[in-house]
Formats: sequence, C-alpha cells, structure tokens
Amino acid sequence: MSRIGRQPVQIPSGVTVTEGANREITVKGSKGELKMTPHELVTVDIKDDSIVVSRDNDDSFARSLHGLTRALLNNMIIGVSTGFEKRLEIVGVGYRAQLQGNKLVLTLGYSHPVEYTPPEGVTVEMDAEKKNIIIVRGINKELVGHAASIIRGYRKPEPYKGKGIRYEGEHVRRKAGKAAGA
Repeated sequence: MSRIGRQPVQIPSGVTVTEGANREITVKGSKGELKMTPHELVTVDIKDDSIVVSRDNDDSFARSLHGLTRALLNNMIIGVSTGFEKRLEIVGVGYRAQLQGNKLVLTLGYSHPVEYTPPEGVTVEMDAEKKNIIIVRGINKELVGHAASIIRGYRKPEPYKGKGIRYEGEHVRRKAGKAAGA
C-alpha cells in the first residue's frame, strides 16, 4: 500500500472541499479556488475534516496514481489556505530586475532586456529590502514552480563565476578556471 496515499489529508478550518458533477473536486479557501478531477482508478472520500484516497485495484499504474492524487489534494488545500512561494536570487554585476505593471523586465547581460509576463494565478514581486530577490507567489504549486523555472532558465547560474538566476539557498557547484601554462 502506498505510504503517502494511505495517509488522510486534514482539512483545516476555513477550507471547504466538495465533490461535484463528473467526480470533480473543488477546494475553496481564503486565497481562492482550485479544481481537480481524479483518475477513474482512484476513489476520493470526503469526510468531515479529512479526505481519504483509496485505489480500486493493485496494478502498478493504480498504485502510482494513489499517492499522486493524495499529494495533489494536499497541495490544493495548502495552496488555498496559505499559498506557495518561490524566491529567486539574481547574482552578477549589472544583472537586475524590475517590475513594469505585472510584467517582469530582466537585464541579464544580453543585448536586449528579457520580459516575462506571469500566467493567470501567479504574481511576481520584488523584495523590498533586497533588490536582487524575485518572489513568485500563487495558490497552484505547479504553476508557481513552472513560472520560477522559466525565470531561472533565462540565465541559469554558471559554474565558473556563479553568475545568473538561482533559487534562494541553491548551492552552485563551482569549477576551477584555466590553470596557468607550464
């Protein structure tokens, strides 16, 4: 049995979980609303203060969906109650970011500025104290991670000087430069 899938998902106060037509599960909270339709091989039972996920049979595909469905429901509940956040750090001389409306404009050493417009449901902010920190927030964990990944992909940290965009706290393995000739 799936170790993650068999654990019940606790529903905190202020969050409502309902099952609608075509098995669609709706999670509403103070931050917003998320919807999901689980696979046919997985059964979702909504109790008073918890959600229990079970599977119909024991083949490998159903086993993989069991833990996945439970994790997705848990992420939906966390998202609508507290939200998700990824912090990116810009490292490098002359590398900077600024907001123009809801659009993020990055100066990353290219001949042109890079503009990024976040998808619906994701907000991008700059840290007020540190000018080199970008904060990506939203209620959908997948969208927040994807948006942060796209921003990081504009200039990944390079191993020689460590310049680029990295997740806050990410360790970049450094390489030695050219060795002096003999």
